[in-house]
Amino acid sequence: MKTTFRIGLFLLSALFFAGCASSEKTLKKIPEAQVRMSNPETISAPEELSLIAIQSKYLLKDTTQLRVFLYVDALKGKVPMQTADFVRLYNLNYVIYSDYGTRDRLGYGNVKLDSSNVTKVGDKIVVAFDIKSPNKENGVLLSEISQTGTLKKVLNDLTLHFKKQSASELYGIYTPASVEPLQRHYINAGNPFTVKRLTQEPGKLHVFYYAHSFEPAGSPMNTTAKSVSKSLTIDSTFTINTNETIHFEKEGLYNIFADTTQSEGLGLLVVNERFPKLTKPELLLEPLVYMSTNTEIAEIKKAEEFKKALDKYWLTLMNGNAPLAQQSIRSFYSRVEEANQLFTSYKEGWKTDKGMIFIVLGPPDKVQRSKDREVWTYDQRANAQNVNFTFNRRTNQFVDDHYELVRYAEYQPIWYPIVEAWRNGTIR
Repeated sequence: MKTTFRIGLFLLSALFFAGCASSEKTLKKIPEAQVRMSNPETISAPEELSLIAIQSKYLLKDTTQLRVFLYVDALKGKVPMQTADFVRLYNLNYVIYSDYGTRDRLGYGNVKLDSSNVTKVGDKIVVAFDIKSPNKENGVLLSEISQTGTLKKVLNDLTLHFKKQSASELYGIYTPASVEPLQRHYINAGNPFTVKRLTQEPGKLHVFYYAHSFEPAGSPMNTTAKSVSKSLTIDSTFTINTNETIHFEKEGLYNIFADTTQSEGLGLLVVNERFPKLTKPELLLEPLVYMSTNTEIAEIKKAEEFKKALDKYWLTLMNGNAPLAQQSIRSFYSRVEEANQLFTSYKEGWKTDKGMIFIVLGPPDKVQRSKDREVWTYDQRANAQNVNFTFNRRTNQFVDDHYELVRYAEYQPIWYPIVEAWRNGTIR
């Protein structure tokens, strides 16, 4: 079953948008952005309109403008919404603030939705709109999509760097299937794509290739200080031309720079043709690290036939109950696939800290997001209520949305019962 996310900020719209047309009599600080995630069973009414999730990014157009892209998972009943329905039924407003903790407003506006700025990419609605860059280094864009004639609305927050000139702010990855840039950080090996600016300006880009395979996330209870990270070895370097269709055949991590003196590039993970699904037995083994012992993993690795060893592993856990084993396998790898879709950055989504928590515990009931952190809250897990996991944003040379979990030994009585539930087939 595909888990879906309903994103809504617990912020009164009047706090953001009523101020657009009124004087600033009282300036209250903006609360931290909060995102609620809901169970898909709550959105299954026939023909009910639902905005399930919004992801966002931006590209600098020039020194005075940037273009924002909102990637919206919208449903009409149980099927993806068509662009004509979206344009007819929704409105878009935005406000730019100087930071999360202030009401210093830098700009605001209403975006007229029509066929010129609303497109369909796969099952997603993509909305693109331009905003003027204020004379500031940074800002926070709060976009509100509201349903006409109702009080239903969804908000998205996006940190903007108006003067940053790294490749990720200037260049987008485009595929033949879309006129808009990819929101995700990965592309399948051999698939054609183009790297280009909004201005279509021609030029050469420098690419560093790393064949390195990154380790999966460590236990949330492991509070041991990390050793100094080893520097990655660059396996090869080459140049590509902007605006030209290319493809990368080798799986691995590619970092793209307009200027090699810059420390941050545009990271692109090239993955096998089935990703975000995992289908090869040796790949299916890897995520089991989150619910298995070292001995169990070692036993499977030394087996002559991975597939048989994996089948035996699941059947043993389920006491020989084949239907239960099949259901558990589907549930587990469905979580893995969705973690890959949601959290892949410079490494596969299932390997990230967020991916690990998502796979084992499922989608959080609430997310609070501020400038440099996210807090995931689970209303109840095991015998605990209001369990929080804090992720801090960390500087990363490949992506600008890298988060690391704050680990605590106190997670143990929560974590182990959930892992045991996976191992006995209680989680479906």
